[in-house]
Amino acid sequence: MNTYRGITWDHPRGKNALLAAAREEQRRDTGFRLEWSAHSLEGFESHPVDDLARRYDLIVLDHPHLGEAVEHQSLTPLDTVFGLERLEQWSRQAVGPTFDSYYLNGHQWALPLDAATQVAVRKPDRVPDAPVTWNDVEDISTKVPTALSLAGPHAFLTFASICAAYGAPLRDAYGADAGDSMTELVADDTAIPVLELMRSISSRAPEGSLTQNPISLLQRMTDTDDIAFCPLVYGYVNYSSPSLRFSDAPSAVAGGRHGSTIGGTGLAISARTQVTPALIRHVEWLMSASTQRSFIPQHDGQPSSRGAWVDDEVNRASDGFYRSTLATIEDSWVRPRFPGYISFQSSASAIIRAVVAGHERAESGLASLRAGFVNALPVTTERV
Repeated sequence: MNTYRGITWDHPRGKNALLAAAREEQRRDTGFRLEWSAHSLEGFESHPVDDLARRYDLIVLDHPHLGEAVEHQSLTPLDTVFGLERLEQWSRQAVGPTFDSYYLNGHQWALPLDAATQVAVRKPDRVPDAPVTWNDVEDISTKVPTALSLAGPHAFLTFASICAAYGAPLRDAYGADAGDSMTELVADDTAIPVLELMRSISSRAPEGSLTQNPISLLQRMTDTDDIAFCPLVYGYVNYSSPSLRFSDAPSAVAGGRHGSTIGGTGLAISARTQVTPALIRHVEWLMSASTQRSFIPQHDGQPSSRGAWVDDEVNRASDGFYRSTLATIEDSWVRPRFPGYISFQSSASAIIRAVVAGHERAESGLASLRAGFVNALPVTTERV
């Protein structure tokens, strides 16, 4: 009997369904054994996949890590395991760009096990109606305690999302997105007002909120009245309740794009792993429409199947979390996936926090962001 080892992240949403599925295999004595370990959200966001792939068979990862993982040949291309027909089926099933975010250089490197993006969250007794535009958000921030998610990589992700709402998603590694040149990253007439908007909102933020990760922010909103509204934070169905409501991310104008940066998790297989029929069967079961609609949400997970997101029972059980944020995940922006992006994301967040805190001017901060982006690009990337 083969025993496989997996690594996921340490939160009920990240591990409970996987642990329950592994226990079910043991209970049914299928001859397949899978042992899961978990690391923190910060480890999930930053730990090199190449190192994890040397120690684990199954890796739950974030799509921006793919560039470095592929460069180091750490993962098994899944089109060689499941075949194109099955992958196309899962692609059609997926919500938003979750499936495509794990496709790079002609191969599928992970399967979307969990779908999430930045959305708005409010305490309805303090904010009865969800703000629709960023002008509304700034107005609300003068009336009730409002926090932005800026800890770790989230300062840059929030900046990128607001830029997308204003019609200028940041440029990717190969020049596929906004901007006139690779060095521009995003135009001045979008970036400067966005940085100034973030600074304005954050100047009134509750004490300590700027250093809290999404889980900590949502837990604080659940436990206290310190924060009444957060316009952009990664959605966690586990916190959805009548007293904490999730809704679509704000737009620049009513009816415009819901600016948001997709997150969630993908399930990858290490390149060193011996793929057996039992492993294939287990992954196929996790990805099946019925598992996504029932087993995953019943065990604290956040499914990647669009069918689950629009399912009546799944929404009843989650206080409408999925339907209330569906438009945002369908609109969401996919981050670059080149080697060096993760490091850039961290340094860019530090720059943005300095601007938001008033320690650096928006213009000089933007210049540093552009320089950091160009320096992070692979040397083989054409820097036009």
